Parts: sequence; C-alpha cells; structure tokens
Amino acid sequence: MLRVFRVRARYLLLLLSLAAAVVFAGRAVLDGVENRKVAALSWSVANRVIVVDPGHGGIDPGSKGPSGVIEKDVTLEVSRKLAIILSQAGAMVLLTRETDVDLSDPGGGRLITRKRQDLARRVALANDRNADAFISIHVNSFKSGPREHGAQTFYQPGSREGEKLAQCIQAELVRQLKNTRRKAKEVDYYTTRHAKMPAVIVEIGFISNPKEEKLMCDPGYQGKVAFAIYSGIVKYFAGRSTPTSGPLDRESALQTFMNNEGRFYDAP
Repeated sequence: MLRVFRVRARYLLLLLSLAAAVVFAGRAVLDGVENRKVAALSWSVANRVIVVDPGHGGIDPGSKGPSGVIEKDVTLEVSRKLAIILSQAGAMVLLTRETDVDLSDPGGGRLITRKRQDLARRVALANDRNADAFISIHVNSFKSGPREHGAQTFYQPGSREGEKLAQCIQAELVRQLKNTRRKAKEVDYYTTRHAKMPAVIVEIGFISNPKEEKLMCDPGYQGKVAFAIYSGIVKYFAGRSTPTSGPLDRESALQTFMNNEGRFYDAP
C-alpha cells in the first residue's frame, strides 16, 4: 500500500508541475498579447504634452533605503526612461528636472519654504504648458515595516480623470511587474490638487524594503517600471479618443516642446 501511495504522489507532483507550466505559459502569452495591444494603441499619446516629474532633487533627497539608495536618484532614472519611451511614441515630454536640482530659488530661505516653491513650480510648468497629463514619480518608504512592498498609484480625491489615469497605470504595474497587488488610491497631494489636468503620483515601490531597494537600482527593472507606466498612459488616452477623432495640433505641440528649457528627447 505504501508503494502505491508513492507512485501516486509522484504522478500528482508531475501533474501539478505540468499545470503550473501551463498557467505560466498562458500568462506569458496573455502578456505578449497585451504588450502588442499597447504597441497598437501608441497613437493615443502622439502629440500629447505630458509632464514627467522626477520626485525630489537638489536640497530635497527624499527617502533613503537601508543600503543608502536615495529616492531622488531612482526617480530621475525611471523618469528619464519613461520620457524616452513616451517620446518614441510621439508624445511631447517635459521633464521638470533632468539633473540633481530642485526648482526653488537658491538661498530662498528655510527648507520648507524652498520645498513649497519647488512643488509650486513643478505643477506650474504643467499648467502653463496646458499639459495633457502630469506624472510624478516617487518611491514609498515605511521604516516601521520593511516587509511592505509593491508599487502604487495615487490620484486627487474628486478627480474622475485622475482616477481613471491612476487605475490604468496601476493595472499595468500589477500586470507587468507581478510583485504588487495594490490598487490605485486617492490621496490629497499638493501637485495633484493644483494640477489642471489629470495628475497622478506613482510610488514605484518601497525603498525601505531591501529587496525592492535593490530592484530600483537595476536599470532593467527601471525600464520595466517605465514601460508599465507608459502602457497605462497609452491605455488611458486610448480610452478618451480614437485615431479618427480629428487631427492633432502638431505645430502647437512642438512649439510647447521647444519652448521648455533644457534637453529633452525629440519625438520621431
């Protein structure tokens, strides 16, 4: 009887392994289909003016991970990669910063005063350029619980379009990163409150979690995060318009793009 049990156990293990392989392969196929869908919908961001905001910078380093990784460095790298992908799809991308700087006046007083000025100027950049979306990249931190993990997207309470954009981005973060089950959540932030366009804060993970801190330093993972955010943006705009909804004002969009100070990635 014991010998029969062992045979059955081996068969059961084999069946479970095969079932897991089928599920894994099925998910891979579905992901491939979804990624092709994103590529097919890339027209939806063409000529859109999108502000990508690398959180913190300059006098404000943001959060710090257990091994010393600093938030402002991670957000800048992910934002750069996101800007490249969006530009390749034809979007007009405005980065609020491209180096380790803040937007406040040097010697502008106390840290809190300079921080408020910095945030005000970031959102003013988007409002003044009549941007179609404001995407602010940050990392989360929860020092009391280093096991907390997972990317999460936030939007301004009462903003229906902000909620839609956040849900689209969060769905792609869940689908592509496969390490978060968090849902889009409403939170009252200065930038999302004052933005005149759909605006979100994307916390790409917990820098207080050693595993995620390490991932955030990996250029490959940074690119994966950037592509997931891009995919959410594409799906959001695809849901608002169609390829035949009328010509986009390319000349106006290009003028907005060229008037912004600094070096940006040109649209193809």
